[in-house]
Amino acid sequence: MKTSIKEELISYINERVEEIKRYDGSELEELHYHLFNQDYYIIGYYQAQEWLDHHEITVFEALEIIREYEDFHFGECKSYTNAEETVNMLVYIYGEELLSELELI
Repeated sequence: MKTSIKEELISYINERVEEIKRYDGSELEELHYHLFNQDYYIIGYYQAQEWLDHHEITVFEALEIIREYEDFHFGECKSYTNAEETVNMLVYIYGEELLSELELI
């Protein structure tokens, strides 16, 4: 994960620190869902493409990360047809990685 993404997601998590504080050990597995899956992180095709450009990630790089993750976890990969879906799945993956690294899940 690029440093710029890590810093952005840490900031995103910190903005929601009150929500995070509500979770006790038995509910931590839900934290990832509430932060990175309940709502879209990025809304809009243009904003999603801008996000990729800002973090210097090509669509092909993003799709390869997603493919590897989904193949490993699900044995198959769904089709991503736009930047919004792609970025939100990528952030979902990076969010899981970061929360694990921070030992929050």
